[in-house]
Amino acid sequence: MDCSNTSCQTKKKCDELHSAKHVQYIIDHGNNQEDFEYCMTQFLRMSGVYWGVTALELLNEISNLNKESIIKFIKECQSKDGGISASKGHDPHILYTLSAVQILCIYDSLDEIDVDSIVKYVASLQQPDGSFFGDKWGEVDTRFSFCAVAILTLLKRLHCINVPKAVEFVLSCCNSDGGFGSKPNAESHAGLIYCCVGFLSITKQLHRLDSEKLAWWLCERQLSNGGLNGRPEKLSDVCYSWWVLASLSILGRLHWIDGEKLKEFILSCQDSEVGGFSDRSGNLPDVFHTIFGLGALSLLGHPNLSKINPTFCMPQYVLDRLNINPQTICA
Repeated sequence: MDCSNTSCQTKKKCDELHSAKHVQYIIDHGNNQEDFEYCMTQFLRMSGVYWGVTALELLNEISNLNKESIIKFIKECQSKDGGISASKGHDPHILYTLSAVQILCIYDSLDEIDVDSIVKYVASLQQPDGSFFGDKWGEVDTRFSFCAVAILTLLKRLHCINVPKAVEFVLSCCNSDGGFGSKPNAESHAGLIYCCVGFLSITKQLHRLDSEKLAWWLCERQLSNGGLNGRPEKLSDVCYSWWVLASLSILGRLHWIDGEKLKEFILSCQDSEVGGFSDRSGNLPDVFHTIFGLGALSLLGHPNLSKINPTFCMPQYVLDRLNINPQTICA
């Protein structure tokens, strides 16, 4: 084939991962504290730091971030009850506590934080039915069940909660289509399926799933453009490339979707000028879609990215160092 023609050059450009652009985009993100986006995302800043740190580690460029300032920020966000907030002065929440623990594990710096108080905080959020509140305000969601077991596993303290009760609650959220919702009888959703499959992977209970039915629901999320959606009749979105693909990877069914078409869709959502990924082609990039786009490409075996663990959304070498082996189903 003559690769000098325009269509071939265009395809080559679309197939290319703009690594240097993505690195610079993440480094620059949030540097201007008077920027509108910076001010408006204060409520999820801890997760934003986790997304950026993980993305740069996948790109093998984490040295471009200031480790000391990040650890200092985490310590400033830990409250007296042990939980960690999105930003200094905010209420602690289990979501941001997990993000902080993940960052510290990547940096091999868990000794910088009060681990015992984190464990007590997480355990205090478990309810009699096994579910977990996200914070003191009492919202229940299967996302929080995943956060709880992920945090405690990374801290080697999973025994500090009632695991059998937690498992029973998550299983009670399984629907007739094989998927999971946020609570019993809630609609199946790919993001929540990831949380529940990840939860069962960590607690070694994947055998209690109807994995064939669930994997079929997941692979039906692929649309004609190669992208994945979160539930029927919705548009494709780069973030679901992670939620769906990671779940299929844990279930040993990664090969049930067209990986090449998905890879093309993800790469088409890059911003070739400023870097970063958007939800779909032509939209503005953000760090959220950037990490999940890179994470999905890693699962698909992109050669320029480090290997990612599908359960924890962290570099695989970190889990190896911690000797943590979440369960997966062999294909």
